[in-house]
Amino acid sequence: MDRKQMCVANVQYKKPSADGAKQSKNLLRYLTYRESRDEAARHVAGRERWMDHGMGGSVAEIAQRCDDLKSEHVLTFSLVMNPSPDLIGMVAPEKREQFVRELTEQVVDDFFEARGIDTGIEMSYVLHHRLTDDPQAPGLHDPHTHIVLPGTVYDEEHGQRVPLFFSRNRKVNHIEMLHDVTEQTMVTQMERYVGPDWEQRYDELAAVRERECQIVADEPHGVMLDDKGESRNVWCGTRRTDEQQTAVGFYRYYPAPTEDDPDALRLEFRPLIAGLQHEQAGFFAQVLAQEMNGEMDKLKELAGLLNGMSADQRAVLIEEVGGYERTARDVSPDFEL
Repeated sequence: MDRKQMCVANVQYKKPSADGAKQSKNLLRYLTYRESRDEAARHVAGRERWMDHGMGGSVAEIAQRCDDLKSEHVLTFSLVMNPSPDLIGMVAPEKREQFVRELTEQVVDDFFEARGIDTGIEMSYVLHHRLTDDPQAPGLHDPHTHIVLPGTVYDEEHGQRVPLFFSRNRKVNHIEMLHDVTEQTMVTQMERYVGPDWEQRYDELAAVRERECQIVADEPHGVMLDDKGESRNVWCGTRRTDEQQTAVGFYRYYPAPTEDDPDALRLEFRPLIAGLQHEQAGFFAQVLAQEMNGEMDKLKELAGLLNGMSADQRAVLIEEVGGYERTARDVSPDFEL
C-alpha cells in the first residue's frame, strides 16, 4: 500500500489577535460538542471529553492556556490525526479508541523528540467518532483526534519559553518530519493490533477492488443522466467494503477535468446495498444487472426491496431460487417472497 496514505496529519494555527482568539474559542466549542458537522458529541458533560496533557480539560481552560502560552505570532496550533478508515476497519471495534489514542500520544512524543525538544510539550486532545461521508464507502467508522498545542515551548538551554514553529524549507521540513513519524507509528500500531500480515491483507483488499472495477470492460447494464443531463453508462457490480462485507451498487464514469485534460473522466462506485457477505453481494449484483433491464429506476427499486429485507429473508430468497450454484442468468427471483 501507499504508506503515505495510512494516516492524515494536518497542522493549522491561529494568530494572537482578537479575531484569532474568537476563531480559536469557536473551534474549541465545536471540538467539544460535535463529532462531525452533522452529529452532536456523544459525551458533552465536560472534562471527560478532553485528554488533558497540560493544556486543560475544558473550553475555558484550554482557551486560557493558549493565551498564557502564546507567542508573538501564534496563539495556538491545532493538529488532526486521522487514520485511514480502511485500516481502522481491520482493528477490532472494541480496540479502535485505544488504537487512536495511543497513536496520537506516541506521534506527538516522537515528533518533538525528533525535533530535539526533550522537555516535551503541553497538549490536550479530543477523540471524535464520526462516520465517513465518502460517496463510495459511506458510513464507515472513522475515529480521529484533534490536538491543541501552545504557541511556545519551554527551552531548557535558555531556561524560558520560546516560540514554537513548523518550518517547511530545504534545511528542515517539520511537516514532512511529522508525516514520517506518523507513518512509522501507524506501522507499529498496525503490527500490534492487527498482526504482522496487516499490509498483505490490505493489499489483498485493494486487489479485490481493482478486479471489481474491471466490470466496466463489459457491456454496460444501463444508462443514467448526470447532473448536466448527459447520459452516462452504468454497470451494476460490487465493491469490497472490508474483510467481512461487500456493497452492491453501480459503477459510472463522471467528469473530472484537469488542466492537462479538461475532458478527463474518473470511475466511481455508488453503493445501493451495504453490509452483505461477499458471496451474497456477488449473487445479487448479477441478479440486479439482469433484472434492471437497462433502467436505473428499476435498479434502484429492486435495491430498495433488498434493503428492506432482513439478512434471514435475503438468505431465504437465495435458497428459493436455487442457491449460489445457480448462475444469475438462470434465475428471476420473486422479490415478494
